[in-house]
Amino acid sequence: MLEPLLGSKTAENVLTFILSRENGYASEIARFFRVGVYGIQCQLEKFERGGVLISKSVGKTRVYELNPRYAFRDQLTSLLMKAIDFYPEEEKDRLLVYRQRPRRKGKTL
Repeated sequence: MLEPLLGSKTAENVLTFILSRENGYASEIARFFRVGVYGIQCQLEKFERGGVLISKSVGKTRVYELNPRYAFRDQLTSLLMKAIDFYPEEEKDRLLVYRQRPRRKGKTL
């Protein structure tokens, strides 16, 4: 949806993933969208150089998140959220519903 504006589908994927999950790392994003890691890494580095994202090392993993000091953060966030509203329902649910740990055994849905 934002591919013409951002220049590539990979750029859109990276930003929507990080916006919806608050942070992410290259192989996690690549696995989620079923694409190669190299393209994701290039986009992450490009956004970090541009000041859109910041990163930190957690163990051996470089984790990226939106830069709170980025001048257009609020506008970018609202643009991405508006784009996510137009995604198909199953893709939107997959992106926005996120469980990091397993459900307790016997817990009802």
